Amino acid sequence: MTEVKDKEVKELVISETKIAEKKDFEKDFLDVLKIISPGTSIRSALDDLLNAKMGALIVFENELTPGITEKGFRINSKFSPQRLVELGKMDGAIILSKDGKKILYANALLFPNVGISTKETGTRHKAAERTARQTKSLVIAVSERKNKITVYWGDIRYELKESSEILRRASETLQVLEKQREIFDYLLTNLNILEMGGLVTVNDVCNVIQRLEIIKRISGIVKRYLIELGKEGIIISMRLKELIGNLSKEEEIILKDYFDSRYIEAIEMLEKTNFDLLLESGNLSRFLFEELYDKHRPVIPRGFRLLGRTKLLERHTNELINKFNNLNEILSARHEDLLVVLEKPEMIEFFNGEINRLREKVLMGKDIR
Repeated sequence: MTEVKDKEVKELVISETKIAEKKDFEKDFLDVLKIISPGTSIRSALDDLLNAKMGALIVFENELTPGITEKGFRINSKFSPQRLVELGKMDGAIILSKDGKKILYANALLFPNVGISTKETGTRHKAAERTARQTKSLVIAVSERKNKITVYWGDIRYELKESSEILRRASETLQVLEKQREIFDYLLTNLNILEMGGLVTVNDVCNVIQRLEIIKRISGIVKRYLIELGKEGIIISMRLKELIGNLSKEEEIILKDYFDSRYIEAIEMLEKTNFDLLLESGNLSRFLFEELYDKHRPVIPRGFRLLGRTKLLERHTNELINKFNNLNEILSARHEDLLVVLEKPEMIEFFNGEINRLREKVLMGKDIR
């Protein structure tokens, strides 16, 4: 069953992140999408142009665009959707300021290098793509014939989708994320039991980390959809926060438990891991534990995560781990050895009470976060 779900996840993540794999694309292009997301004045203008069956070519000015434009009519007024739609009735391009807050020129002519290759067929879209690639600026082409909006940014071509389509995809992706969260919760509950019993293996840890990384990648896709949805994605945004919660912190403390001072290195390694490799937990055992053959080799946590679920002071937790080295030794420590760290008999009684409460919750499968 898990293998089937992993196959679905693989198809989803790979198909939705092809563009995002381009170097430095994700962060910068998300900023571009914010400018034209539903609810913004620019998106309102673009939708109005589509509804009016009008075409337009819109260029966001930067330091390179003046070199390939003939300005046309100087407007130099504050941006408004109504003004943009009216100016769209004219031929030529509309030039906006870099931040999109002002309309600088209308009826402008573009003269990009015709030697720049383009797969577009229409004159407007050819000019848009060549301008974006030559100047690295944001250019938007609205097609009245095909009734679509195409965004060009540097070498990137991206067709804006209707909010209803994005909302559908976001909802479907969120359902996949919910299934992955259920699997993770089950695996984490199992890890809690194994840690309390001193029965953890490399495979158990890798299964939890694998599911955390899958959740992180799927949530990244949903976040991109949310930026495209703008104000229309608030409900999905709320559900996403509920699902991913504090999982990044959870992963960090698990890695700290099993890799100690190397946990930062482990985090960086996971961030660079190809998604295809990530879906096979055996690959994680090789990358993280340098374990080639025996995925069932026993491993022992330091104890940061489970002890952090008690009411012990962080100072006492750290001192116990430094003294006894790992969770197994702490749980089996003698009274006199605990006294060296906790100093008072009543503190040892408190510690034992907290451990017993924690053990009871873990064995009953309760959430201990």
